[in-house]
Amino acid sequence: NGKTFRKSAHISNNCENYRNSCELELCRLIYICLEKITGISPEWGLLTGIRPVKRVSALMDKGMTESEISQFLYEKYNVSRKKSMLAFKTAVVQRPIIKNIRKNYVSLYISVPFCPTRCSYCSFVSHSMTSASKLIPDYIRLLCRELEILGDIVKNLDLKIDTVYFGGGTPTSLNPAQLEILMKKTYECFNLSEIREYNIEAGRPDTITQQKLDTIKKFGATRISINPQTFNDDVLKIIGRHHNSKQTVNAFRLARKCGFENINMDIIAGLPSDTNESFHKTIDKAVCLDPDSITVHTLTVKRSASLYQDGINTDNVSVSEMTDYAYNTLLKNNYYPYYLYRQKNTVENLENIGYARKNKESLYNIYIMDEIQTILGAGCAASTKLVSPDGKIKRVHNYKFPYEYIKNFDELMKKKSEIMDFYKQFF
Repeated sequence: NGKTFRKSAHISNNCENYRNSCELELCRLIYICLEKITGISPEWGLLTGIRPVKRVSALMDKGMTESEISQFLYEKYNVSRKKSMLAFKTAVVQRPIIKNIRKNYVSLYISVPFCPTRCSYCSFVSHSMTSASKLIPDYIRLLCRELEILGDIVKNLDLKIDTVYFGGGTPTSLNPAQLEILMKKTYECFNLSEIREYNIEAGRPDTITQQKLDTIKKFGATRISINPQTFNDDVLKIIGRHHNSKQTVNAFRLARKCGFENINMDIIAGLPSDTNESFHKTIDKAVCLDPDSITVHTLTVKRSASLYQDGINTDNVSVSEMTDYAYNTLLKNNYYPYYLYRQKNTVENLENIGYARKNKESLYNIYIMDEIQTILGAGCAASTKLVSPDGKIKRVHNYKFPYEYIKNFDELMKKKSEIMDFYKQFF
């Protein structure tokens, strides 16, 4: 409309990190002008990066109070009071857990990159069981071999396992025999007698059976995820999930009957064709089932997702209202935010939040978000994250796709020597 907006600022050339301060202030001035032009005020302001809670925790270490942190984040990054308070509350829950992290303990991530079908929003390296069926036997065989190699490294370095996370993908998309092979191999390769958490992603309700739950229980898993994403059956069809909400309820009750006392549920805000009213019902239904934690993701559409090609339309809904409703409802029912992360291309520039009842927080989720413990990754697309005593991080990446992992397995295993070299350097 031809309007011109001007903003200016003065920065002393004696200030610390002068160049960075100039860049940040320039961004802030542009942000303020764009805010006036568009009428849009992103609640996370200028703040970038996937770990805002880590930044808040660092400010708490300096002795800053909640109000001081809120003021700092607003003045420097234009972060809203609501989001700074959310990050602060999350940090408060995390800090005693982080304080009790154990020396010489590591976590183990095991990737099973297969699902019954591929969801339209999915950007993970996961493959439908139909398209990948020929790869699975070789993949499992080599993954078992990698677990043996990592097990030897853990023993040689006198490390201990703190948490285990089977993810992907959907590990329970494997048949019962295949799932047992992997869990048995994990049990054989690592001393799990001192672990504090053993997670299994059983995300698709249509993959959960009594036999698989018995196997999961037999090998010591303590926490599972059963992920409805939504309790709206029409939305489930649109996003390509071949189960209905009734199956989710049945799978959850079956898991409770099998003795699982720590069950998480994932919900997604902003799914195609979902409405605010429908999302409210999903949150209410999840709370009614009484899981031990509920993770509320905001829809993120990356280029590798089919939904990216089709495009999404959220003009008739307010996703921020959805996440606000989830926050208020879950707090009222004694679920508290314990981990939080952000991603690019998230609808309305929002966030993903894990809520849990007291003492039901996932240690692994906190460790990976705060980058405070070494995580050994096994399987395709898994990343080993080595953390030194002074917080330095080294990553060792596996190949992204199953066929690459299988084809280049021997070459990949040579990279495992980097784990030994890292620990010899710092320990």
